[in-house]
Amino acid sequence: MIDFSTNFGQKAKQHLDEEYFVWFTTVGADLTPQPRPVWFIWENDSILIFSRPDAHKVAHLKQHPNVALHFNTDEKADEDVIVFVGVAEIDADAPPAHEVLAYLEKYRTGIAGLDMTPESFSQEYSLAIRVKPTKVRGW
Repeated sequence: MIDFSTNFGQKAKQHLDEEYFVWFTTVGADLTPQPRPVWFIWENDSILIFSRPDAHKVAHLKQHPNVALHFNTDEKADEDVIVFVGVAEIDADAPPAHEVLAYLEKYRTGIAGLDMTPESFSQEYSLAIRVKPTKVRGW
């Protein structure tokens, strides 16, 4: 469990609550890191991501469930660097994306920008991935 009561923990939680993308890094079959930006929400002490079932990241995490996630930073010296490490698993019990109100509220405009409805997005991105962070670091 991540301690969000510290100053750093509060910054990490703020990023989880406010960022639009997180970089999700899995390990490929050749053991090289494979980062990709994904949509996410913080829910039930975990990071919830929806994916196409045939995406490479799904195959990667089935073989190597240890993952890392981090947020974009810019050239400003006061920008926080936040890196989570944890374990990813398929969440077969998660409802479809369009039934997760926090996810739908956050990404409704993005889904429309893909020329999709929430329901068609849920059909295409039908696999829920849940990452349970074990550590957070940053500066």
